[in-house]
Amino acid sequence: MSTPKKMKTETSDAILNSEPPVPGKREDYINWDDFFMGVAVLAAQRSKDPETQVGACVVNPEKQIVGVGYNTMPYLGDNKNNDDHEHFPWKSLGKIFTKHEYVCYAITNAIVNKNPMNASNGTIYVTLFPSNQCAKLLIKTGITKVFYLTNKYGNFQEMKAAKIMLEAANIDVQQYTSTNSILLDFSQM
Repeated sequence: MSTPKKMKTETSDAILNSEPPVPGKREDYINWDDFFMGVAVLAAQRSKDPETQVGACVVNPEKQIVGVGYNTMPYLGDNKNNDDHEHFPWKSLGKIFTKHEYVCYAITNAIVNKNPMNASNGTIYVTLFPSNQCAKLLIKTGITKVFYLTNKYGNFQEMKAAKIMLEAANIDVQQYTSTNSILLDFSQM
């Protein structure tokens, strides 16, 4: 029994062997790193913190977003808008009433809010260098790469401890730089 031969056509040969490539896709799209850091920057815009807005985006090795978060206060379940920020202070009101004792960090939220997909061997894009608390979560989650935009609290003890832990865990940490600018203009969609 003979197998049927596939018919070639002049059109299919012209498409497969054409020079220049067949037109179609845009060439001015953003790269993956800019896209994921852009998601982190956009997530930071949800923060109610008057001093520091932080966003984070967790990505698995297949370039799929598995979690997004921003720094916010804990949700207590008594507000249908998920905005329980009036229960805790954003400004220091003494030794006990500072935001730092109450705030949930962006990295924490990105990991806690992540979908069921595995983040192991993944990358996190975050607008601020991870704190020591966040570094622990990154290590336990199996994140292997951290891109951050700024380290404005780099001299704080918590950030120094985070750096030591991330290095000990062989997590690749890099400050992210891009030559691109992304403008969100909803009227252009």
